[in-house]
Order: sequence, then structure tokens, then C-alpha cells
Amino acid sequence: MKSKSYELIREQVYSDRLDNGLPVYVIKKPGYYKSYAFFATNYGGADRRFKFGGEWIDTPEGVAHFLEHKMFDTEDGNALEELSANGAQPNAYTSTDVTGYYFESTDKFCENLEILLSFVSVPYFTKESVEKEQGIIGQEIRMTEDEPGYTLYYDFLKLLFRHNPARHSVAGTVESIAEITDETLYACHKIFYNPSNMALIVAGDVDPEKIVEIAKKILPTERGEIPQRDYGEAETSEPVAARGEKAMEVSEPMFVFGASAPCPVKGAERLKFGLTATLAAQIIGGKSSPLFFKLYDEGLVKNDFSAEFEATAGISFTAFDGQSKEPEKVFASVTDEIRRIVTEGLDDALFARIKKALFGRQLRMLNSEDAWDGFVRAHLQGYDTFLTAETLLTITVEDVLAFIREHMKPENFAMMTVTPKNAVNA
Repeated sequence: MKSKSYELIREQVYSDRLDNGLPVYVIKKPGYYKSYAFFATNYGGADRRFKFGGEWIDTPEGVAHFLEHKMFDTEDGNALEELSANGAQPNAYTSTDVTGYYFESTDKFCENLEILLSFVSVPYFTKESVEKEQGIIGQEIRMTEDEPGYTLYYDFLKLLFRHNPARHSVAGTVESIAEITDETLYACHKIFYNPSNMALIVAGDVDPEKIVEIAKKILPTERGEIPQRDYGEAETSEPVAARGEKAMEVSEPMFVFGASAPCPVKGAERLKFGLTATLAAQIIGGKSSPLFFKLYDEGLVKNDFSAEFEATAGISFTAFDGQSKEPEKVFASVTDEIRRIVTEGLDDALFARIKKALFGRQLRMLNSEDAWDGFVRAHLQGYDTFLTAETLLTITVEDVLAFIREHMKPENFAMMTVTPKNAVNA
């Protein structure tokens, strides 16, 4: 195995790539009493149209999420119950571009890792179990459709993007999941759950060679074809619409506004772009920014106000969200701050302070449980997450100003608001 040291963050990572194409990473954590394992596939809710075996294939919304639900089923029972009975704490998730299965345990780690790799790589579905799951997921979909945060997020994406399937819920719709069959699930598992399209990361006080040995023993030996994704026509910086509003059961208006950006698809360039965008958003409206304190003191925002950058499935955007009795005033304040920065430039002391705060935040994340998930996602996106802190140090005031000028133009902003039912059209 290869070994790499990261002196800045004091991490040691062992890595290997198996003959079947699977990358294996082991983050050595001497003295840790818990160990963690993440097994992820480069497959998410937006991967609905893809080319495999020379043919383009279209699938219903929600297949990746449905597949994640069913993967715990085994011919002998349920892997979730088996892991729990063995002292592990397992879980899984499906995002727009990744599906991940993971657990943590203090004992029997290698046994639990074998269980994880086995059930994820060997699917077991029946027509009856799929039909039953359609009812369960259908109920879940109906519940999320009544959640204001869910509506706010996806309706905001529909304002920003015309074509990208990330505009639609990872879970799909009640109608779309009705089209999913056991054959659909088996086919998508074969295409996306091949080791060449996956990654395994383990963190803890474990033997790296033993982890590789287990992966070689459990997983298929052959390489698989990597599918080609189609996310639709290229998006533009101009939003579909500038405003959207929906009445729901909320006590106070909730809002999210922002603009799209053309994020690089993969590699170190993507990492730097994302960090630059995050810095820009934090400088404008983050918790340490002058504007946040002003808005908070004026009672226009609460402590839940956030300024972030997100990149997924061929799209990216900056977003400001929270609750306010006067969302339009918040919108005006943020866009006025952007215009001011473009005209006057960035204060060096403010830039240094926000950058230092983000550096500390990144270091804390690298020492949290979220780090292992982030490592897998970074690998699938072609960069090394442990170079985040080092890359952040290279970003300049000019980099951030250029991002704000090019990708945060107020005329390209869109805002979605969820308003109390009795307030709409009052």
C-alpha cells in the first residue's frame, strides 16, 4: 500500500487500488476506540439518464434512493439488523450524486466490514418486497412534500436551473417510484455498484493491510464499465425566474436566494473553486461578516441565517437562507453589499479574518465523523479532501473578488420564499 503524510493537519493515509478498480483508503488513527467505514458509489438522484454498453438508458426519478432502501435486504434477513446486533451503528444516505453506506463500531470491526461489503455488493430483491417498499417510500415522499425546508430548497433550484435533474427530489415522486421494478433495481445495481465506480474509506486504529485483504476477499474481482452521465443541456447564469413564493404552514417567512456558478467538474480546480466560493459567501453574509451582525441587530435575520456554496451533479450555486419577517429587505441588503464590494474592493483585514475562521472550520471538519464522508465524496469528485486546508492558504483577495464579480451578480439572483398561508396575497 502507498502511504502519504499530511504534515499541516497531521494525518497519515494509506491507499491502494484493487485489481477490480476499487480505491481503498485507510486513515490511521492510533488510540481511537471507534473505527469507521464508508462504502460509497458514484450514483445519486440526478443520475437518471446514462450511457452504458453503448446504449442510452433512461430511468424514473428516485431509483438511486429506492435502491439504497432495498440494499439492506438479504436472502437471510436484513443487514441493518445484523450490523446492529453485532455492535455496529449503521446507516446510509442518497444525495444528488452519491449513495453511501457506513457504520461505526468499537468491537468486531472487521466482521462488520465484511457484512457491509457483502450486502452492498450482492443485491437481493423480489417483486413483492419492491411493491411493499413503494408504499413505504411513497408515504415518505408525501411527508417531505409537506416540509417547508424541502419545498424551499427544490423550488429554489427550479428557479436557478432549467434542465439539470438535481432540480428534482432525490426520492422521486409517488408516480415515478410506481414505475420502479425489481428488474430496474438489479440493472442499476449492476451498472453503478461495480467496484470501479465506488470507493471504500476506513478510519480508526486498524491494520491497513487487513482492510485491503477483506475487500479482496468479499468484493467481485472484475472491473466494470463506468457509465456516462447526461445531466441535460448546459445551464446559463440567468435564472428561470427571479422570484418564487409558496404558502405553507410556517409561523414566519422562510427564504433562500442566490445565484448559479459554473463549477469545474473534477479535480484540484474544483476544490479551489469551491473554497473560493465559500469564502466569498462567508465574507458577504457569513456569521463573522459585518453584514450579518447588522442584519441581526436590526432584527431582520436570526441565528439560523447562513451563507454557503454547494456543488453537485454538474451544477453549483451560492445561497443565503434563513427566516425573516421581511425577506426582501434581507435580499436588498445582501445584493447592496455585493455591489459595494465590487466597487470598493475587499478589506484585507476582513478577508484575513474570514479566511482564518474558515481554515479553523475545515480543520474541525477533518477531525469529525463528517470527514470520512467528505473524503469519499472528494475522491469521487477527483480531489484530495486532506489538501483542503493547504489549498485554502493559496486563495487570495483577488481570487475572491473575481468570483464575486463574475458569479454573484445581483441581476442573476433568484429568491424563493415560503410564506405563512394567511399572509399570501393578503
